[in-house]
Amino acid sequence: MHTILVAGAGKSSSFLIHYLLTNAKRNKWKIIVADGDANAITEKLNGNENGEIAVIDIAKESDREPLVKRADIVISLMPAHLHILLAKDCLKHKKNLITSSYISDEMKEMDKDVKEAGLMFMCEMGLDPGIDHMSANALIHSIHKVSGVITSFKSMCGGLIAPESDNNPWHYKFTWNPRNVVTAGVGGATYLNKGKITEVPYDRIFEHNKRLQIDGAGALAWYPNRDSLRYLDLYEVPEIKTFIRATLRHPDFCQGWQALLLMGLTCQDDFFETKGHTYASWIKMKTGYHNSVALSRHIADTLIIDENAKLMGMLQWLGLFDEKPLQPGRYSSADILLSLLLEKWSMAPEDKDMVVMQHEIEYERRGALVRVSSTMIIKGDDREHSAMAKTVGLPMAVLAKLVLTNRIKPPVGVLLPNMVSVYRPLMVEMAHHGIVFNEVVE
Repeated sequence: MHTILVAGAGKSSSFLIHYLLTNAKRNKWKIIVADGDANAITEKLNGNENGEIAVIDIAKESDREPLVKRADIVISLMPAHLHILLAKDCLKHKKNLITSSYISDEMKEMDKDVKEAGLMFMCEMGLDPGIDHMSANALIHSIHKVSGVITSFKSMCGGLIAPESDNNPWHYKFTWNPRNVVTAGVGGATYLNKGKITEVPYDRIFEHNKRLQIDGAGALAWYPNRDSLRYLDLYEVPEIKTFIRATLRHPDFCQGWQALLLMGLTCQDDFFETKGHTYASWIKMKTGYHNSVALSRHIADTLIIDENAKLMGMLQWLGLFDEKPLQPGRYSSADILLSLLLEKWSMAPEDKDMVVMQHEIEYERRGALVRVSSTMIIKGDDREHSAMAKTVGLPMAVLAKLVLTNRIKPPVGVLLPNMVSVYRPLMVEMAHHGIVFNEVVE
């Protein structure tokens, strides 16, 4: 009997827990799902005899550590800053750990101790980061095998709303952690472009986008994502001139979000008392309004656009100019904006989301330039069974299965899935669940 601890029963856990429960009886597994929300756990386990409910406060060692001690492997779906708590417990009790989040500095510092303990702490094992690493490295390694010299690599991914559920002017709904959407790009972005390091500050991230057409997904735009350079060594592409990791959105979304950013509405540090204020008065405070013209005219002038422009319609649709009272309290602009967007961008139960990932690689072989595009498009079934939940959760669940059934020997250290021994069997398994890439070679 093996025990798997799943920490977190939020949006991204549905496919993961279902997959583990589906395989539990055959493999004699016990699946413990730990979360602070008993209803969320109960919903995900759905009375399965191989599941166990654990309602805990993840921050309390007395709640958390006994569960880690019981487990053979731990999967953390908690917010990124909480992984370290589980990581320390896993190191203490010598348990392998899987997460979908970026490797934090704290986690990286544990690498030596994790290796000495002979443990696998596999991070970045979700969608992006995760599936992007595995699929990209599969391509890169196959090109290296035929002596190709890679000169350009672009990897783009987006959690989007499917066309049949796209019914607002922003062409977007929340399919992932809403707070992460509001804070996207805050640290700016860095990438390599034609041999030169390019740094893009936060206030230019969303204007710094390029358009592209993807069959099956339509017209999209991409903006650079975080620090692409940190993956150069891990991807083993020493000759490369262009190396970019990016996020996909609808072009209108990028234009609209740049406007919100320029108005200061995404700021996380401007706390003020909201009692007695409305959305309109908040906008006036943020943009220096002086009662000389209509608010819409003032905003159009601030953004240097026509008052009848599509962008103004997008802002009005959000309700930014409405005299609707704000929730009383002490909040930042980012908090207020998030509260508004949760009303406007929430998925209906029947809505379908769409995950799109595309790698574009150029390489030289025998004097010829070869271009490869590799594309994955997955649609969800509805809000609960979303493409985002599937692509974030399934890689972690599959890795846990392959480790517990001895089909993968766990590599040791604090890692991401760029090694053949991990990504090859995982991609084979995930293909059975519709997670596949279509390649076009020019």
